[in-house]
Amino acid sequence: MAQLLPYVPSYITVHLGPPSAPAENVTVSFRDYVKNVASSEIYPTWNENALRANILAITSFALNRVYTEFYRVRGYPFDITSSTAYDQQFYKGRSFFSNVARLVDSLFDDYIRRVGFIEPLAAKFCSGTTVTCEGLSQWGSQNLAAQGWGWLEILKNYYGRGIEIVSDAPKADYRESYPGTALRQGSRGRSVAQLQTALNRISQSFPAIPKLSVDGIFGAVTEAAVRVFQRVFGLAEDGIVGRNTWYAVERVYTGVLKLSELRSQGLRYEDLGWEFPEPLRVGDRGDRVRQLQYMLAVVAQFVQAVPSVSVDGIFGPNTRDAVAAFQGYEGFPVTGEADDRSWNALYDLYSGIEERVLQNRALFPAIDASATTSANAKARLEALGYGGSSLQQALRRFQQANSLPVTGRLSDETARTLTLQYRAWQYASATTMTQYPGTPLSIGSRDAR
Repeated sequence: MAQLLPYVPSYITVHLGPPSAPAENVTVSFRDYVKNVASSEIYPTWNENALRANILAITSFALNRVYTEFYRVRGYPFDITSSTAYDQQFYKGRSFFSNVARLVDSLFDDYIRRVGFIEPLAAKFCSGTTVTCEGLSQWGSQNLAAQGWGWLEILKNYYGRGIEIVSDAPKADYRESYPGTALRQGSRGRSVAQLQTALNRISQSFPAIPKLSVDGIFGAVTEAAVRVFQRVFGLAEDGIVGRNTWYAVERVYTGVLKLSELRSQGLRYEDLGWEFPEPLRVGDRGDRVRQLQYMLAVVAQFVQAVPSVSVDGIFGPNTRDAVAAFQGYEGFPVTGEADDRSWNALYDLYSGIEERVLQNRALFPAIDASATTSANAKARLEALGYGGSSLQQALRRFQQANSLPVTGRLSDETARTLTLQYRAWQYASATTMTQYPGTPLSIGSRDAR
């Protein structure tokens, strides 16, 4: 159900033609696959920064196909095709350029994703000369590299400032998401929770499907939701989630979230449905910490007592202080450790903000960190009371006020913080007043009497 964290597969199976065409399927190591595509798609004489940018795009696109089981959920016995009309160019048995191969050896387990999202970016690209598209221009990347642009600057130019690079992703043999046995009344566990999460998201687009409690227990209500899904999508209506129903749910879930598209709505950390086995504390690292930090960062823009944190996956002193502040705000024992009670309360508050505020498109047209550039960024800074005679001066004031590195540049961390605060200001402006009051509004704020 696209709920597990991405991994780099040991092998990938390539269909040597368009998806429905009769053609050979070839299984190769993922590393050699990237070397083959890179040697087929780009020129070895290009600037190294252009080569790096293109290799990361190639890797991310392929990992997105694996992660979403794009072809597998449609019944195909392969992961990707060699057709450039659908995927990337792959030539069976071709040799690799030595400099390209060396770069791939250092980059094949890195990929691009949008900040706050889990899935590898479906990093589309094209030549930029004979074919143009929304995504990276291959020849354009070479031109930028020749002008002195770094590889990350090139990627952000084409995919937006709100991207980041995941390095040294875990490696594993291919594993299908289907749990191996059919789910039915009485089934329990993470696979049931994944199913419930996916059906809840699908029900936003297909309201006939009833909402479910994500409790990991396959009861009568879950069976009823499965039956409605099966009826809507023309499957045998038995209330049992076998392979066909499982992959139909995954296909629709991926479709409504647009996970396999460049402009994905994104699978976020809070969508993982974590079981909470033990408290998080100083020294812990990983995606559970990153999820905690992301929720804290959002809540901090609405609850003045909670300081914002960097979303870096490292539980350090700043994260401890933010957790402690949230615990004090909730009236919990202040330990600075994210225990079950603190996690659930934080998630409940975050969910309310996300569902009722940030996802309200009437209040917020789709905006993200990539939109906070140049004149647009300056306008937002001025709206928040951080105006200046130049963008650099305004950014310095904003960074200093928010305990960010004071550089005067629109870094990813600054862009994320600015976006969150601007969303909070939009909400306050749209619901309570027409002029910025001069101080941030947060939960618990009151009008003067």
